[in-house]
Amino acid sequence: MMIQLAEIREWRTHPVIDPGGRKIGTLESVYVDTSTDEPAMATVRIGLPTRHRLTFVPLDGATAGPGYVRVAHDRSLVKHCPAIGTDDVLPAEDEEAVFRHYGLEYRPGAGGERQLARR
Repeated sequence: MMIQLAEIREWRTHPVIDPGGRKIGTLESVYVDTSTDEPAMATVRIGLPTRHRLTFVPLDGATAGPGYVRVAHDRSLVKHCPAIGTDDVLPAEDEEAVFRHYGLEYRPGAGGERQLARR
């Protein structure tokens, strides 16, 4: 089942797990592809309670189960993705590094607009 934007918003604060069922963290927010307005990435809250951070994970192939969101990427890969602080915003110049981390093509807008927007 593909996750729709309206549905994924309802999954905030639910566990995010990898294909093997291992918990990665908690779904924090959703980012859409600015060219399609479709969900493209999510941030996952990871780390120790006193040192939380948000890491990015693509939503391609993500599925929703009873009380969790399963992503198509291994926990180790997600945890090593470029991260931001829990109150921070991804700087435009760091956006491409997130895509490169997952081997994805980065396609900013013709005028240099960002590919991701938080919804």
